[in-house]
Amino acid sequence: MGSVYFDDTEATDQQRRTRLYQGDIYVFAATDTTRALVALARSMLEEAFAPHDPRTIHNHLSAEAVAEILRKLKPRFIHHDECKRLILKIMEERGVDLDKVYFDVPRMRSAYPSHFLSSGIAYAFHPHRDTWYSAPMCQLNWWLPIYPLDPNNAMGFYPHYFSDPVANSSDTYNYYDWNSASRVNAAKHVKTDTREQPKATQELEPITVRYLPPVGGIIVFSGAQLHETVPNTTDVARYSIDFRTVHADDVMTRTGAPNIDSRCTGTTMRDYLNARDLTHLPDEAVQMYDDGTEIASKVLYFGDRLVHEAQE
Repeated sequence: MGSVYFDDTEATDQQRRTRLYQGDIYVFAATDTTRALVALARSMLEEAFAPHDPRTIHNHLSAEAVAEILRKLKPRFIHHDECKRLILKIMEERGVDLDKVYFDVPRMRSAYPSHFLSSGIAYAFHPHRDTWYSAPMCQLNWWLPIYPLDPNNAMGFYPHYFSDPVANSSDTYNYYDWNSASRVNAAKHVKTDTREQPKATQELEPITVRYLPPVGGIIVFSGAQLHETVPNTTDVARYSIDFRTVHADDVMTRTGAPNIDSRCTGTTMRDYLNARDLTHLPDEAVQMYDDGTEIASKVLYFGDRLVHEAQE
């Protein structure tokens, strides 16, 4: 089990990445920039669900109606110019070199009370590592709550499994197949979610660690951390923002967390955009992570699809 650093401003970005790859977790306090990002997300949520409070929308609308609103809202947030500007500023505040960092599109997540909507576009993620979903071992996750958290609607971590393999079904997952066949149908899965996703195939110790940063606070962790959406047993929805990053130096040297149990195919490397000029990773970098499943007709830039969805 790694260490947890609270609002550490002394470490360089390289030192922080090294610690994160070893299983450590960072929790940062809110700043004016993160509060501005949260304010943007709140304004979009509250406009979309007006006149109701987004946190109690399950008391007013059907799951189908909420899923339809989210289907339109989430891509609009993803491609909002102010959203991208603020995320870059957040990274810059943390000492990240914007010329070398690549990020994927920011997501707005929602976790409703367990009896309401927990599939499809509001999928409540079971215990998983992002690396089971074809993320590289150098991926870092940045996660911010939009409204105050409760231990029973937060995110749960299993840090003791960082260095212990977990039996799982990641060998059934191919990123290109998921993008072309499953991701596009997310909003159609309202009552149940039949899309096959990599999961643990062994019983896990049920105790999780739950960090509760203030609104606008950030949790930064390795994509190899085993984590989950805590089943929401509260009476309010949880909304959050997350984005992922990779550093060019680590991509090229294949530096990252150890791969102890991920066997998926395909790679998310084509999704990342340079923080400075929004260009994709160079072809030679992506090719280092290709595994022969990148059939031309199935290779899809996820961000490109979301641009199209946002314009519908």
